[in-house]
Amino acid sequence: MNAINAAAVAAEWSIRMADGSFAILAPESSLVTRISLSIKSFFKNLMLVFCRFLEKSWNIGMNEPRKVIHCIKVGIALSVVSLFYYMKPLYEGVGGTAMWAVLTVVVVFEYTVGATLYKCLNRATGTFLAGFFAIGIHWIANQSGKRFEPIIMGTSIFILGSAATFSRFIPAVKARFDYGAMIFILTFTLVSISGYRVKNLLNMAHERVSTIIIGASLCVITSILIFPIWAGEELHKLVISNLEKQADSLECCVAEYFSDSEDTTTNTKKMLAFKCVLNSKASEETMANFARWEPAHGNFNFQHPWKYYLKISASMRSCACCIEALTSCINQKNQASEFVRKQLTNTCQQVSSSTAEILKELAINMKTMRKSSRIDILVQEKNSTIQELETQLKQASGLLIVPKGAKNEKDEEKSVVRTSNVIPMVEIIPAATFASLVIEIATRIEGVVDAVEELSKMAKFKIEAAEKMKQSKSVIKIIN
Repeated sequence: MNAINAAAVAAEWSIRMADGSFAILAPESSLVTRISLSIKSFFKNLMLVFCRFLEKSWNIGMNEPRKVIHCIKVGIALSVVSLFYYMKPLYEGVGGTAMWAVLTVVVVFEYTVGATLYKCLNRATGTFLAGFFAIGIHWIANQSGKRFEPIIMGTSIFILGSAATFSRFIPAVKARFDYGAMIFILTFTLVSISGYRVKNLLNMAHERVSTIIIGASLCVITSILIFPIWAGEELHKLVISNLEKQADSLECCVAEYFSDSEDTTTNTKKMLAFKCVLNSKASEETMANFARWEPAHGNFNFQHPWKYYLKISASMRSCACCIEALTSCINQKNQASEFVRKQLTNTCQQVSSSTAEILKELAINMKTMRKSSRIDILVQEKNSTIQELETQLKQASGLLIVPKGAKNEKDEEKSVVRTSNVIPMVEIIPAATFASLVIEIATRIEGVVDAVEELSKMAKFKIEAAEKMKQSKSVIKIIN
């Protein structure tokens, strides 16, 4: 009986093929089965996305542990400030404005100490000034009577709000006090509007200012005492890193241009490292602005000349623009004459290596905060190699130019005969352009040297023993 049923099922789900054989058809899945499969697929994809998110988060935490520390610091600050709600004595001390302390922690706690101080001081100053003006104008409005009170309040909001907004367009104010101006506008408007309906305005303003000061102070203490991250130190390391990257990029570009290999993927990362210099302007300006607010720390005094770091970066960007032009020449190196490239190879590499050595030495000087006498020697070597390269360029360009000393037609004919079999101009120009760019970079590097020299004087870098002896000898000569 079972065999008969099995045969019936097989016959029910089979089909005769063209050759006379039978093929069994799979039964169609039901609606419930399809829905269950879709749900399983959805949750499976959701788990995959979640696992990838955890993996990326873990990698970020492992690569940059200071970001994890910053998150912990924010959590600590929020937990402490929440005690003003959880503990009844603290809550009664600040009243119902404890939320302002929590909001202050959320808004002003930043990654670096300088950024946190910038926001805390701006917020406290803006709040205090706004409260002072709001209470003063409120008192004047009260003395003027009910009829003129809304007119005076509305006019004051219009004038002070417009003036504070305009101040944010002034570069000096925008660089240091933009956040404070915004807080002033917000606080003054809120206190002025609230004061029109609230009787005890002075008490309300006092409570809000006190809670904001509590929150800001807690942020500053947590940021400085628990694994501080200094904006000035970050700027210092960034400029040093850019100096090293630019040196590597220059050497790789020159080596790649004069290499016989057509594969440019080997040193692409180092060759394009100069882009970090071009793209770091905004972050450097931000760090320099925040570093001005920081107290003395490490090797950096309170009045450390942070603006000179921006001068160094500006000089480096001037060189990086030329390096970017070098990379475009690499893609056209096959258009240049092989003979001319070989003639310029050694000298170009000497210029690039001496220039890169100067950049690396400047990076070491900034890292150790010491003045080295080796810079002067390297600059002299660079200048001598530049002169040698310029001489070779003149010789290469002279192959196609009739000498100016040709006085008659015979001299011109000799010149034409001499240059009739030389390299075409279109094959000389690419190599000459590349060499000219190398010279231009080596020349512009002196701007970086001067900027670092200014920084070393203003920051009072330590002088090496050899440099001290050199200076003492020069003083003795002047005296004699």
